[in-house]
Amino acid sequence: MLKKWLWGTALTLALAVTGVIVYYGYSIVHFANSISTASGTTSPSDSSSGTDPNADSPSTPLPKWDGKERVNILLLGGDSRGDDAGRSDSVMVASIDPVSKKAHLFSVLRDTYVEIPGHGKSRLNAAFSYGGAELTKQTVGNLLGIPIQHYVYTDFTGFMALVDAVGGIDIDVEKDMYYTSKADKHMYDIDLKKGLQHMDGNTALQYVRFRHDATSDFTRTERQRIFMTELAKKMQSTTSLFKIPDILEAVAPYIETDLSPTQMLKLASLGFDINVNEIDQQQIPPHKLLTNELVGSAQVLGVNETKLKAYIQNLFEEDAKSSEDQSMKVQDLN
Repeated sequence: MLKKWLWGTALTLALAVTGVIVYYGYSIVHFANSISTASGTTSPSDSSSGTDPNADSPSTPLPKWDGKERVNILLLGGDSRGDDAGRSDSVMVASIDPVSKKAHLFSVLRDTYVEIPGHGKSRLNAAFSYGGAELTKQTVGNLLGIPIQHYVYTDFTGFMALVDAVGGIDIDVEKDMYYTSKADKHMYDIDLKKGLQHMDGNTALQYVRFRHDATSDFTRTERQRIFMTELAKKMQSTTSLFKIPDILEAVAPYIETDLSPTQMLKLASLGFDINVNEIDQQQIPPHKLLTNELVGSAQVLGVNETKLKAYIQNLFEEDAKSSEDQSMKVQDLN
C-alpha cells in the first residue's frame, strides 16, 4: 500500500535545513534515512563526498553537490483517501542549475493531455494511478523534454503536518473561497474569507486546493507556487531553525522519495546558494501554448509539445547566459 507523502518538500526542506545542518546533524541524517527509499544503497555520487550519511555526529559536515548537470525534481501531491491511491492532485517540478545557481518552480497543469507510456493518451494526473511516481516522472520528463532524476510525494495529511509544524503561514487571500463535498464526508470542505490570514495546516490545504471558479486550475497552481515560496521563507526564519528537529519528526512519517540520504544533504548544500525570492515560478504549459480540446465528451488541455520543449530549453539557456554575463562583470571588476 502506498505511504502518505509530503507535497513540495524537496526544495523547501533543502533550503530550510542548510543553515542548521551542523547543529542538528543527527536529526537531519535520521530524517533523511527514514524517508528515503534509497536508504540502503550507496551510489558513486553518494560516496564521492567522503561523508558517512549514517554518521550520528552533530558536527557532520555538509557534503557539497559535486555535479554540474541540472537537477530536476518532481514534486507530487496526491488526492489519496485511505487505501485509494487516487490521482496526482498537484504536479510540480523544481529545476536547479548547480552552476548558475538559478532555480525554477514549474506548476504542470494536471489536465494537460499527454502520452502516458504504455497507456496511450490521457490527462497528466492519470499517470500516477497507472504507475505511481515513477511513471509520472517519466511522463512529465517526456512532456518537458528534460530528465526528471528524482521525486518527492505526499498526500493531504503530510502537507497539513508540515504547515502545523512550522507554526502556520501568513497568506493574503485574494477572494472568498467556498466549496463543499459530501463525497469526502465534508472532511475537505473549503471556506476561506478574503484578506490576510494566519493559516494552520487545515486552512492552508483549503487555500492550495481551491479551484472551483472560472479560472480553475490556472489560479490554483499560482496559489500553490505563492504558498511554497512563503513556506520556504518561514522555514528559513530564526524561529523555525530552532524547531528543525521537531519539524522533521512531525513530517517524516508522511514522506517518501527516491533521493538517497546523502543526495538530500547535497541538495541542501546546493539550496544554500539559491535566493528564494529569485526563484522563477511559472505555469507549464504557458497560456500561449495551450489549446482547449474535446476528447469524447471530456474537455482537456492540448499543447504543442515541440514548442513546449523549446520554451523550457530557452529558459535554461537564459540561466546560462545570465551566469556568463555575471562572470564577465566580476572579471571586469577585477
